[in-house]
Amino acid sequence: MAKAIMFMGTGSDVGKSLIVAGLARAFLKRGLKVAPFKPQNMSNNAAVTIDGGEIGRAQHLQARASRIAPSVHMNPILLKPESETGAQVIVQGKRRTTLKARDFFRERQSYMPAILESFAILAQDHDLILVEGAGSPAEANLRQGDLANMGFAAAADIPAVLIGDIHRGGVIASLVGTQAVLDEADQKHIKGFLINKFHGDPELFHEGRDLIAKRTDWPCLGVVPHFAGASKLPAEDAVALEEAAASDSKGIKICVLQLPRIANFDDLDPLRLEPGVALSFLKPGMPIPGDATLVILPGSKSTISDLAALRATGWDIDLAAHARRGGAVLGLCGGYQMLGKTIADPDGIEGKPQTVEGLGLLEVATVMTPEKTTTLTSATHAASGEKISAYEIHIGATTGPDTARPFAQTANGPEGAINTSGHVMGTYLHGCFSNDGFRAAFLKSLGATSSSLAYEQVIEETLDALAAHLEQHLDLDAILEFAKPVA
Repeated sequence: MAKAIMFMGTGSDVGKSLIVAGLARAFLKRGLKVAPFKPQNMSNNAAVTIDGGEIGRAQHLQARASRIAPSVHMNPILLKPESETGAQVIVQGKRRTTLKARDFFRERQSYMPAILESFAILAQDHDLILVEGAGSPAEANLRQGDLANMGFAAAADIPAVLIGDIHRGGVIASLVGTQAVLDEADQKHIKGFLINKFHGDPELFHEGRDLIAKRTDWPCLGVVPHFAGASKLPAEDAVALEEAAASDSKGIKICVLQLPRIANFDDLDPLRLEPGVALSFLKPGMPIPGDATLVILPGSKSTISDLAALRATGWDIDLAAHARRGGAVLGLCGGYQMLGKTIADPDGIEGKPQTVEGLGLLEVATVMTPEKTTTLTSATHAASGEKISAYEIHIGATTGPDTARPFAQTANGPEGAINTSGHVMGTYLHGCFSNDGFRAAFLKSLGATSSSLAYEQVIEETLDALAAHLEQHLDLDAILEFAKPVA
């Protein structure tokens, strides 16, 4: 019979996803069959499962840490923000609707049956389910109808561990304060706490640890020092981009335009680790450097509004000048759509029905369609012949003269487009840079020095190191003891 335990945080970005990934690998090494689970997630960084569904990238990484195939049941409700007040609702991997925040909150309890169904499906085939909460259970104003934290813990009747982030400060108040705002029934679900992201000697925090334990009557399960290798793993939340520093490499300069609705930005992680690449994310208002070798327009959850934001910051002028100088431009998914002549949205999928002018750097046009493409794709890079294993998540079809010069060939035919000069390229292939052979060939064509970076090996070694890190600093035996059989 499967057991389950949940990991909640005192706030967002306290390291819940990383802790669950590391524990998944650690318990796997102990011989357990582990599965990750997140009842409700909000992220535009999504991954495709083998059956063509969508889940959050964090659950995809956690599945990898567990050495099992990612499943839509690991993240049954995925919200993909399309505006400040609305989001696309993905239920068990498939797009169901787009709702304003107030409408989702009004009807969110209707999604609990799907969550519990997915949880039960995972419990059938695994020894241990590691559940990740979202945000914080301390948001007592959101408790009624909650799906992500105590609402799920109560519905599934499972215990929880509370994670505090000492790096951001106020960890004693955040842990003690969380208990203070929880009602008695919810408090009973929390069996212990852990401190994450400690810098320095953890023993120096023993008084703080003991104070929290005394005030809450929860045992401390460990103080986890900062794990430097975290930067090598894919991040799910866009908050990671706010903290990202430009690469200090002296190689070719690659600039990524950080659009408001940027999606699947982990596409660029392999480039960030390349020693021959200086990768930087440009924030609105920052000019595109004149010495940039390549400018990347990343994926977007709201292509038309992000295109408007791109123009508002003046990047369209910089891009045109960059292209005239012979600089390379690559559009990924939504970025590919922006590079064309027009983007038509006749059904109003992204807002009001309209057709807008694109950047005109590719002779293609895109029409948004209600059907969403979510698929794993095998391809061959047209220029180098290198194999690409990738995935596609997009709404819309792109056609036009430049598709006669495809970026890649797939089993279904040509994919993507390249302009006549060969310097402007577009593709729907997310994750293409994770392929070492393709990445090396692509960078070589830009003048980068060759590299022996084995990206997938780096991810595996980092997950192993993370598991060892948690084994050393957490009481894994106690965590297993707290885990409760799934009813």
